[in-house]
Amino acid sequence: MAGLYIHIPFCAKRCLYCDFFSNTEMKFKEPYINAIIREMELRQEYIGKEPVETIYFGGGTPSQLQAGDFERIFEAANRLFDTSNCKEITLEANPDDMTPEYITSLRSLPFNRVSMGVQSFKEKDLRFLNRRHNREQAFRAVALCKENGIRNISIDLIYGLPGQTLAEWETNLNEAIGLDIPHISAYHLIYEEGTALYKLMETGKVTPAEEELSVTLFSTLIYKLTEAGYLHYEISNFARPGHLSQHNSSYWTGKKYLGIGPSAHSYNGESRQWNISSLPRYLQGIKTGIPDIEIEKLDINTKYNDFIITGLRTMWGIRTTDIRERFGEEKQAYLEQQAATYLRQGLLIHENDTLTLSKEGIFISDGIMSDLLWV
Repeated sequence: MAGLYIHIPFCAKRCLYCDFFSNTEMKFKEPYINAIIREMELRQEYIGKEPVETIYFGGGTPSQLQAGDFERIFEAANRLFDTSNCKEITLEANPDDMTPEYITSLRSLPFNRVSMGVQSFKEKDLRFLNRRHNREQAFRAVALCKENGIRNISIDLIYGLPGQTLAEWETNLNEAIGLDIPHISAYHLIYEEGTALYKLMETGKVTPAEEELSVTLFSTLIYKLTEAGYLHYEISNFARPGHLSQHNSSYWTGKKYLGIGPSAHSYNGESRQWNISSLPRYLQGIKTGIPDIEIEKLDINTKYNDFIITGLRTMWGIRTTDIRERFGEEKQAYLEQQAATYLRQGLLIHENDTLTLSKEGIFISDGIMSDLLWV
């Protein structure tokens, strides 16, 4: 089974913190849709004819497209791939796009999951982040989805904003829990170089949250969502049982996936590929029949490191027998040696032949994973 990711780069405006590839010029919409259909035709063999189990429209803002646009893309996907057993089809959306008319227009399409970038329920946060929606639109979007039979809903939240207090974050979490939705993703604000947010930090206009507060916000996130019945199945992701993001889980469990569109990444077990992060160059490459793609062939050491990084992020962890079978006894011995200190400290747990992060280990997961990598 494999996943299909389709990048829709168009946004009405750019958020302060965003470093994803996006474009605010909708004049490119028609040639772009033609191009992603053509790219699917050119690259359909990459996943080796495996059935497509999940489809994910990410962005950018996919909800900038209309039903007719999606119909063309789905027709191509169904023609080029085996989608007969596709279990999960996700639309990323901005809350203010989810009007009654827009949601009604989606009824004829096969979407069965919606992921919305809410980020915060506080008006001051939304203004600071340069989001298009307000808090009432976020609540209304969730309600409209439910009224129209879309109950598999995820929202994104951001914490660690400049000046954010623990009390404000707790209020955000309480309001998210009160929505009674099955999936919540939460990410610490990151100051990515090249973003408007990074420039504000450079000029001293904003100050990142202190580390101690960041740890407290993260621990509060884990406590409140697990108490509310959510599984903490990946470092930044929480779901009610039966509602884990199947598409994103495929990234963490080593399944193949094909990424379509500029900056989209692909993986088939033997290589990683990623498209150029330029709309004009992307369109030109597709037009000539030679997609502008960078390729990384994966040797056994890189495959081992990928396995560690992706597996340890999740509640499923890493089976040591898998390490031996896939990468050999030398790497299994190396993993056990490197993990020993963290096991003694209670930061890793080894049960049923599986290594997982402990509740304490999650807070220093990057350091632990780094020490387990083959160098």
